[in-house]
Amino acid sequence: MSLHVAYLSMEICLEPEFPTYSGGLGVLAGDTLRSAADLALDMVAVTLVHRSGYFRQEIGPDGDQHALPAEWRPESHLELLEPRVKVSVADTPVTLRAWLCRIRGASGHEVPVYLLDTDLPENPPDVRRFTDTLYGGDDRYRLCQEIVLGIGGVRMLRALGHDAIDRFHLNEGHAALAVLALLEEEMGSPDGLDLAAAIDRVRPRCVFTTHTPVPAGHDRFPSSLAAELLGSDACARLGRLGVGGELNMTSLALESAGFVNGVAMRHGEVSRDMFPGYPIRAITNGVHAASWTSPPFQALFDRHIPDWRRDSNCLRGLIALDPDEIAYAHAEAKQMLLDAVRNTTGRTWDPNRLTLGFARRATAYKRPTLILRDLDRLRRLAARRGPIQLVFAGKAHPDDEEGQDLIRSITRESGGREDDLELAFLPGYDMELGRLMVAGVDVWLNTPVPPLEASGTSGMKAALNGVPSLSVMDGWWVEGCVEGVTGWAIGEDGDGHQLEPEELDDLHADELYAKLENAVLPCYYEQPQRMREMMRCAIALNGSFFNTHRMVLQYLFEAYRDPVPAGDAGTD
Repeated sequence: MSLHVAYLSMEICLEPEFPTYSGGLGVLAGDTLRSAADLALDMVAVTLVHRSGYFRQEIGPDGDQHALPAEWRPESHLELLEPRVKVSVADTPVTLRAWLCRIRGASGHEVPVYLLDTDLPENPPDVRRFTDTLYGGDDRYRLCQEIVLGIGGVRMLRALGHDAIDRFHLNEGHAALAVLALLEEEMGSPDGLDLAAAIDRVRPRCVFTTHTPVPAGHDRFPSSLAAELLGSDACARLGRLGVGGELNMTSLALESAGFVNGVAMRHGEVSRDMFPGYPIRAITNGVHAASWTSPPFQALFDRHIPDWRRDSNCLRGLIALDPDEIAYAHAEAKQMLLDAVRNTTGRTWDPNRLTLGFARRATAYKRPTLILRDLDRLRRLAARRGPIQLVFAGKAHPDDEEGQDLIRSITRESGGREDDLELAFLPGYDMELGRLMVAGVDVWLNTPVPPLEASGTSGMKAALNGVPSLSVMDGWWVEGCVEGVTGWAIGEDGDGHQLEPEELDDLHADELYAKLENAVLPCYYEQPQRMREMMRCAIALNGSFFNTHRMVLQYLFEAYRDPVPAGDAGTD
């Protein structure tokens, strides 16, 4: 059975130099589409052009983050398409055009991505800026963007000839207003369906993936704003969908989708607790293997498993590889990272020292400074068991003062040099820097507050490069951690539900230091062969499974092919 799938996402990482993504959600979207192209699936995608991007990060001498525009010119990179469509925003007609980016897979198959753009002369000046800034502006600006993405996205797909789309995949709630466009189509069809019948026709065609267990991550808009921008007819239809009053985009997507999933098994459980009564399943995230494997490891895989780009699952065959070959590839990748540290900081780090990496969005619940909670203890264990080099990177949202304070704290501690403990913060975190870090460190560090890590993918990228994780038991790591084999756990699965935040931080910091002192450092400095075997297991066990080839095929068979009846209960 051939299925035509439309994937709608507010952000998609298409190329590192295109600032059309902010972090994990956009990177996952790009990885998803690259795997769809590799697997020759019939998929198209819609996003916004984001002419001003997210932002470019600079760090001042005092540790302050400076957010600079990340402008780009789509006309220099993309193909402008002919069709124009209109959406209504506050009773004002808004004209949209689309730019085309083709993602070409290992199979030669292409997935088209359409980037919607309102920067047209016929639009008023404020409307022309609707598609400029990713996650910028106030509620009004954000809802205008979501009207363009959801309603405008469906209309543009039709104008481009995509009339036979079987599934609309809503990647987060930002795209949920696509449902209104689909209802409008059904009610205006020759069948002349009423609203209830139209809802029954639309629901099985919609797939919704929720990515966050953090309430602030779910877009909500005041009812007065929704009425002003969408109009009374649209709001009446939203009311019939059970989304009356405040416009909650997650609630709209939950009510409208025939298949709903979280992005890890644990996240599926958390989401069912957050949204009781909905059949929320779980499809654990992955990463695109060819995009995140460093050149030394690509060469290694090419020698031993030439078909790995088409079939990431075959990486499991590396369980029999000589671990010394992995060590040689890793040494080359590590030197590339240390060169970047030297170019940024002027410091030359020792390639023989244990290097830990942490690169995530800088926000409080990810706790990037947990390892710095007791610096004196960290210094003592480094002096006693072996020196440590810590490299950090990450952006804080310009409105997230707490996240920016975390960056200041790290950069403040990174200023000096010590015999056994060195820290560096690398500014300008993006896909290229992320590739260097996940491949070049010896151990990947991840310390979120559970259960707030929906999935996390940075440790998956590290695993593809033979880097084991040292991580709190949350998100994907609940599934990927085999203690002492693929990495090490911080705390126990389910930790912290009855603890105050300070108590939980103390508990996890104590466990983190204990694991470093009693497991990680001895393994690295005293048992190098065991460390190499762990690197091999990280690739063969985790790299072969936690990838977007497996994830996309899981969507194909579980979400796209056989949509789940809305009343059925979900299980993992």
